Amino acid sequence: MIPLVGVPKSIAKSLEKYKGLFKREKGFETVSRFITGLILSSNKTLEGIHSQQFWQDGKEIKRRAMHHAVFEAGWKSEEIMPQHREIIAPEHRGRGQEVISLDWTLSHHEKGEKIYGVKKLYDYVEGKMSRYQTVVTATIANQEIIDGIEVVVQEPNYEKEELDYLKMTTKESYDQMEQVRERLSELFYYHRNRLAYRKRTEIAVDIVKQIEGEGKFPEANYAFDNGVLTLPLTEVIEQSGKHWVSEIEKNRNINWKGSWTRVDVIAEELKKTSPSSFRHCQVKGRNGKIKSFWAFTKVVRLKKYGKKRLVIVHETEDLSDAPRFLLTDALHWEITRIIQTWNYRWSVEVFHEFAKQITGLESSQVRKEEAVKRHFRLSCVAQSLLQRVACTGQKSEKFKFAKEKPTIGQHLYSLNREALGQLLSLAQGLFAQGQSCQDVLEVLMPI
Repeated sequence: MIPLVGVPKSIAKSLEKYKGLFKREKGFETVSRFITGLILSSNKTLEGIHSQQFWQDGKEIKRRAMHHAVFEAGWKSEEIMPQHREIIAPEHRGRGQEVISLDWTLSHHEKGEKIYGVKKLYDYVEGKMSRYQTVVTATIANQEIIDGIEVVVQEPNYEKEELDYLKMTTKESYDQMEQVRERLSELFYYHRNRLAYRKRTEIAVDIVKQIEGEGKFPEANYAFDNGVLTLPLTEVIEQSGKHWVSEIEKNRNINWKGSWTRVDVIAEELKKTSPSSFRHCQVKGRNGKIKSFWAFTKVVRLKKYGKKRLVIVHETEDLSDAPRFLLTDALHWEITRIIQTWNYRWSVEVFHEFAKQITGLESSQVRKEEAVKRHFRLSCVAQSLLQRVACTGQKSEKFKFAKEKPTIGQHLYSLNREALGQLLSLAQGLFAQGQSCQDVLEVLMPI
């Protein structure tokens, strides 16, 4: 763990575009150091990031002061993502197909039961009870880059626990007026919390409304899975003049030959009676590779959603694999475009993995709501900044990736190299002043 001497120039240059969000120069510098730490520190909590900082010329600030500048100062966290979207939007224009993906992920905090948004629930990924936050996310992706454009922490639903408490404490009568007031107050808070709770799907609708209201990504259509698909979401997208592609459940009923039939039953019937109806097509993925699919498509009618195009997709020529069922409002799209748009949906999974492993999305140890929101949003900014670092790579990698886009590992290597260069420049200056190795070590890493 080497000391971080300020903010690497490549990061500082990119962060200048965000400077207007912050009221004080020193506060902006501290936040810039925090974002650098989210990328380069091995421990991406505020304590870990602070411990790795080197402050020159008596500018050192205490950990509590860094906490205040990042998580409590007067700048508004609600302004981060709109500004972030405005900054990255020009880089997503004129670069071919781009797709906005909507999804949600779990941010685990086994020892953080008092962190905002954390609740102990069943973890469908781990197959056990876990403490985690539910985070609704949106990304935009083209062939070159994936950017997180919104992260929203879902507040846990305590309706069941509150209702159980009300049932347990109910009385047939209340003798004192004060008891009546207290009971009415409990009922009021229960009702208020019940109305305030937002489902993941409702959060997704709000995200789309905000993105489309800003109009920064006019050419981007949407892709998401059945966990996000709702009628209000599709209506908002369609009213914005955009199209969407979603996977649907295998037990979804559609109007087939005059009767409501499950799509998996239809797929099985087609496979047995009319396998030739599955047309072979080749689709170019986001990574540039071409993959073969065998697909059947038809415009069908669904309850609530009305007339939509259904695509049943197999990845094997003999149709032996389990099919995917895709649905879109773009009735005029060809099979190739529908599958290609759907494949962009996986970019949000890449974002989740990237942000958790590299830019500290899952490392927040702060408790309050505002602090948690700031950590997630700054992590999202860090994810975009890292992808834009000028890449040098290691010598052994230069030939291998000469004709391909650089990896995230190469971007990270380049940034670490830049940070190490700053440290060596500082050490060189101290040696030039006649200081010994022990003196320099004491300056850089005091006991």
